[in-house]
Amino acid sequence: MKPALLVLNLQVPAHLQQMEQTFAAFDVIYAPEADQAEAAIAEHGTRVQCVCTIGATGLSAAQMQRMPKLSLVCAMGAGYENIDVSYAKAHGIAVGNGVGTNDECVADHAMGLLIAAVRGIVKLDKATRAGVWRSAMPLPANVSGKRLGIVGLGTIGAKIAKRAAAFDMPIGYHNRKPKEGVSYVYFDKLLALAAWADVLLVATPGGTGTRHLVDAEVLRALGERGVLVNIARGSVVDTQALADAIRAGQVAGAGLDVYESEPLPPQELIALDSVVLTPHVGGWSPEAVQNSVDRFIANMRNHLDGKPLVSPI
Repeated sequence: MKPALLVLNLQVPAHLQQMEQTFAAFDVIYAPEADQAEAAIAEHGTRVQCVCTIGATGLSAAQMQRMPKLSLVCAMGAGYENIDVSYAKAHGIAVGNGVGTNDECVADHAMGLLIAAVRGIVKLDKATRAGVWRSAMPLPANVSGKRLGIVGLGTIGAKIAKRAAAFDMPIGYHNRKPKEGVSYVYFDKLLALAAWADVLLVATPGGTGTRHLVDAEVLRALGERGVLVNIARGSVVDTQALADAIRAGQVAGAGLDVYESEPLPPQELIALDSVVLTPHVGGWSPEAVQNSVDRFIANMRNHLDGKPLVSPI
């Protein structure tokens, strides 16, 4: 029987076909739902050689143990927080991701959320449709000149900063350590960055190390005129704390592409008109998704040819 390529994340038919045509020596098994994945591993686990997944879905050590011929796990997109990388590497399984394939798209979306949240665009749209004229509404704030604090100045964070600079936004950031060659203001404490910023934008990886990094204390530091934007992972922000802060007037609003409850909407936030929500589409565009598929194929091809992955973890 053929070796198997197990695909655990959502794909359009054209991209599955691209994988099947590129790797004709493999059976491509598509199992994007948890129950489908369990059934696929139970039936085909002994011949799975490669797995395509995403950070949110991941691949656990227990799952890998049921695939004795597994030699490659790749995440489409930059995130890999739910892949047990330590287990994989300890057992000779190569791990890669799609870093850089959708950065431009995420950065664009982040700026869209930032502008929508600061300017109140969704509220203005609803008011206009209801026949309300501008004289009956408070003045929306400027975006230009606002201080932008970026939590996690990685590749995506840097691209967001580049876009924000065009809006004359002073930029600060918080990382574990300063980045070389970066002129933005570095804050070694997140609380200090939040107190400085008008907009706090989360672009840090997810996982247990950053869970609820943005909590009630950070939101209080951001302040009553502050806006939170999250395009990273929902787990980084304490959803209940954010809802409480907005209701109490401690924070002005938020723009979120990710949240802890996804794919279900965050019930704590959906009634708040100062929160702009999108369904984790920051990295989704025809161009970005095609780039991600192409990167996975390049990683797998290199692996099968005995070459280093294009983007190893």
